[in-house]
Amino acid sequence: MEDARRLAIRLEAQQDFYFFVRYMFKARRGYRWAHNWHHQVVCDALMRVYRGECTRLIINIPPRYSKTELAVVCWMAWCLGHYPDAEFIHTSYSGTLATTNAFAAKLMVESEEYRDIFPDVHIRPDSKAKADWRTTEGGIVYAQGSGGTITGFGAGKMRDGFGGAIIIDDPHKADEARSDAMRKNVIEWFGNTLESRKNGPDTPIILIMQRLHEADLAGFLLAGGNGEQWEHVMVPAISETGEALWPAKHTLEQLRTMERANPYVFAGQYQQRPAPLAGGEFKPDAIGTIDAIPAGTRLVRAWDFAGTDNDGDWTAGGLLGAMPDGRYVIGDMARFRAGPEVVEATMKATAQRDGKNVIVSIPQDPGQAGKGQVRQFTRTLSGFTVSSKPVSGDKITRARPLAAQVNVGNVVMLRGEWNQTLINEMRNFPNGLNDDQIDALSLGFDYLTDNTLGLLDYYRQQADEAARMRAATLAT
Repeated sequence: MEDARRLAIRLEAQQDFYFFVRYMFKARRGYRWAHNWHHQVVCDALMRVYRGECTRLIINIPPRYSKTELAVVCWMAWCLGHYPDAEFIHTSYSGTLATTNAFAAKLMVESEEYRDIFPDVHIRPDSKAKADWRTTEGGIVYAQGSGGTITGFGAGKMRDGFGGAIIIDDPHKADEARSDAMRKNVIEWFGNTLESRKNGPDTPIILIMQRLHEADLAGFLLAGGNGEQWEHVMVPAISETGEALWPAKHTLEQLRTMERANPYVFAGQYQQRPAPLAGGEFKPDAIGTIDAIPAGTRLVRAWDFAGTDNDGDWTAGGLLGAMPDGRYVIGDMARFRAGPEVVEATMKATAQRDGKNVIVSIPQDPGQAGKGQVRQFTRTLSGFTVSSKPVSGDKITRARPLAAQVNVGNVVMLRGEWNQTLINEMRNFPNGLNDDQIDALSLGFDYLTDNTLGLLDYYRQQADEAARMRAATLAT
């Protein structure tokens, strides 16, 4: 009977990674693992990598929610049970931590309980190092800290089927993630060193981490930073329906207390939605929503252009209006990344959609190049009223007149899918990654409140429109 039970456990643990994790935990520690549904989600994602269904995986999960135990220690050991020649590189922000994880996997492979499940896996007798050990079949587990040198080691195999992986666990140190230089160092190390350690193009890369900043490694990769598509598994501590992820770990009340104590840290590390510290210039919660722009509203579409088409900045065109009751309405937001030809085509298409009653406002950069750009856009927008003036002052100074109207409740927005992106940018300005929408709206607000430009163009436009209507009437 005992032999039959051991055989059943062996077969189940070999086939089911999640069962293997739970069995090994109890066998090694003597008590059951207080597992939760999110552990199954993580295991399922890792199994997709093992089966070759996914080669680029990002898992964002709160700290101390079993991510290292699952994605590093247990998964490397389980994979070696099936492919003893698999080659792994494991990294973390701390070389010591990466070494500890690699050594934990080694101890698991050497354990009696593991040998009962995978009897054909053996560690080489001369593999004494904790951070670099090998199997008799040629498998490798090599650990290194973020930024460390990886010479002479590769991960994966040039073959069909699983052959190993690169596993990155928390590449950023939490108290250094707000440093632009430190974050960029990790991202550059990933691109210049770690990615080149793949033994084949399909060698899987797994990044499992708590989010620490908009521009951390996960944010960089999810935004297409290395040109690849990544499967993204995000597990927040509080669900969208307001439920605690793992009540046995943290109750909802405990999580809310943590959130109130440090909302910035909680947003990233626990909710996996990192946001910069609120800038305080805008209070976007004061913005109401409406379903239609009132008749008689003076409208301008103002543009802010990205420096280049590949620097991560956006081109934005905000539709802003002065309503008859003295308030302002944000009616639309065009926002995209593209080269000059697409920018011109989009501006023209947007102007045609807005109609000739809407002024087009564009900034004039200093020098002849700025004047040339204005002339080019004016030709592109022939038939529409185009306004341009030199931009002066820093971004914050230019934004403050609009922010003052937002903060006292004098600004509403037309309901649309773009609302939340703009709200987030306002909330984080000037500390956020992007401010293109605010730059565009600031230019539009300057136009609407500049009587020497805004009203003159507006009344000239109204006269031209009346003349066109009279001509059309006479023609009929």
